[in-house]
Amino acid sequence: MPQPPLIGLTTYLADAQWGEWDLPAAVLPAAYVGCLRAAGGRAVLLPPDAPEAAADVVERLDAVVLTGGEDLDPALYGALPHPRTGPPVRERDRWEHAVLVACLARDIPVLGVCRGMQLMNVHAGGTLIQHLPDSVGHDGHNPYRGHFCAHAVTTVPGTRIGALLPGTREVATHHQAVERLGAGFLVAARAADGTVEAIESSRHRFAVGVQWHPEMGVDAPVVHALVAAASSAASAEPARVAGRKVRPVRSPPGPTFPTQVS
Repeated sequence: MPQPPLIGLTTYLADAQWGEWDLPAAVLPAAYVGCLRAAGGRAVLLPPDAPEAAADVVERLDAVVLTGGEDLDPALYGALPHPRTGPPVRERDRWEHAVLVACLARDIPVLGVCRGMQLMNVHAGGTLIQHLPDSVGHDGHNPYRGHFCAHAVTTVPGTRIGALLPGTREVATHHQAVERLGAGFLVAARAADGTVEAIESSRHRFAVGVQWHPEMGVDAPVVHALVAAASSAASAEPARVAGRKVRPVRSPPGPTFPTQVS
């Protein structure tokens, strides 16, 4: 019987309280784990680590979710911080960037959620709107920080997200968004005010970002599609031995990665 695909979830690194304890902790809302389990995946948490460890960690996985969270450091896309931009969390930025690079190098499925989508866009040379009300003239995207407040997005026909979630639906997003689109990405959903709400790569098998939070149950098809892509990637590779995927030696060397499709 095939094993469920092993999917990494990046985490916060924050002070946390539980029971008698008040300590620095690697934390993540349990909804992320629950939605992956419900879709048939097996979750493993990826707390911030040294960037040079990312390739070794990603080698053991079938897919990765770059989760939501704090604002990216604007220095990553050559900008000064807006007054409403949160303080930088550089350890997490460096780690998740290295994880993303390793995922794209292996061409394994990666889903960026909110902050994760923004990181994907910035890695590809794109920029961000640091505070949407300044750009769109209203606060409908995230009127209450720390709360999920719904607004409508419409997906783009002919895209992967458009096929999974045709038409218009209510989602909950962030106070930041894509400004200049990164190279190799296309827009897969927009809000009524034109804000980019989803992107996907034209260069990789499954590299998708959504500005909203699918783990909150609003669009299970996106998570199911990630798990299906991870299962397909896992079945195309040799079995793991002692936690690693063992690949046969090629002679002469052949292509390392699967064919890329849009």
